[in-house]
Amino acid sequence: MARKGIVAIVGRPNVGKSTLFNRIIGEKKAIVEDKPGVTRDRMYGNTEWLTRKFIVVDTGGITLKEETFAKEIKMQAEIAIQEADVVVFVVSFKDGLTPEDESIARILYKTKKPVILAVNKYDKKELYDDAYEYMSIGFGDYCLVSSTHGIGVGDLLDQMVAKLPSFNKDEEDNTTKLAIIGKPNVGKSSLVNALVGEERMIVSEIAGTTVDSVDSKLKVDGNEYIIIDTAGMRKRGRIYENLERYSYLRSMTSINKADIVLLMIDVSQTVSDQDTNIGGFAFEENKPIIIIANKWDLIANKETNTMVKKTEEIRTYFKYLNYASVLFISAKENQRVQKIFEAVELVKTNIKKRIRTSLLNEIFNKAQLINPAPNHNGGRLKIYYGSQVEAYLPTFVLFVNNPNYVHFSYKRFLENQIRSHFDFSGVPITIIFRERK
Repeated sequence: MARKGIVAIVGRPNVGKSTLFNRIIGEKKAIVEDKPGVTRDRMYGNTEWLTRKFIVVDTGGITLKEETFAKEIKMQAEIAIQEADVVVFVVSFKDGLTPEDESIARILYKTKKPVILAVNKYDKKELYDDAYEYMSIGFGDYCLVSSTHGIGVGDLLDQMVAKLPSFNKDEEDNTTKLAIIGKPNVGKSSLVNALVGEERMIVSEIAGTTVDSVDSKLKVDGNEYIIIDTAGMRKRGRIYENLERYSYLRSMTSINKADIVLLMIDVSQTVSDQDTNIGGFAFEENKPIIIIANKWDLIANKETNTMVKKTEEIRTYFKYLNYASVLFISAKENQRVQKIFEAVELVKTNIKKRIRTSLLNEIFNKAQLINPAPNHNGGRLKIYYGSQVEAYLPTFVLFVNNPNYVHFSYKRFLENQIRSHFDFSGVPITIIFRERK
């Protein structure tokens, strides 16, 4: 499955990054207000231009409280350099180039990633003649845009798509890419060490001690894997407060690169909102997922059914990941770690699983008899027949009387019917409803 490209929007506060982000993804997802630094959280969105799908990241929310402005903009630019494939550097036409813009530019000079200069807040329709001012900053040609009115945004998107690298899964080898995601201090680095069999990562009780994510290659029972570690940043003053935002961004980019996601949680603690938010990234990207419940060695007074109870508890927090399998390990004690590869190979088998059309239609016919579709949008759904179509992940097309009659709960019921007959654990299922002509 070819990964999507990532475009990061960077710039000083109040140049219109969030408005541009909203314009590109086509929805008001970021909070927009005419005050510097109002975007509180890092935002990202999926979009498509000229049939090319990619992810856009608004870095406006990654800020440091009580830190100097220089550190804020440095953090934003460095995140873009590390994680993005293309960087859009936004400045304000109304303000012209400022010393803060030049500070960001100096950081961006260090990257080999393509940088596009977007001169925002250009609300005039006449041509702008004084090109030298923006050419002088050193990023070549630039785009005059008004994210509020949409002027020049199409040209900017053309440049983004042209500069995105191509990712073709068919050109790659059979190596399986595994992304280890999770909030800081759940044991991601310890797991990498246990899987790779050497001390590749710095392991500490302090959350976020790993500076950069490091990919590790290994071979197990003839199968090749790349482990993508999504560790956070080193604890350094107030940067520690922003580890949560860093872990979100790192997780998102690693999920995008991965074939299968290992969502790691600390089983000795209650599942947190941060755990479920990070899991939500993988769910939204429609990725195969295995939940790794780490630190099993810290669970005291284990009984025969402790693991069953813990599994049920985890599933109550991750209801949207009902297809994900749960595996209990202790990375520190190297307990059950090798079972991860068994679980991964099972997921790979399930991804490739194909169901005969006749068998599939038998399941759907029985499902309609057991539980007829409810009335929805002025009618009742009737399924005529269905089949599995060629796709990377299991995808089923159902021909029906009217797709508008599909209630989301009935779609979930049909998916559960498929899962009750066939093992698709760890793998998301896509059901497409089409009107029979």
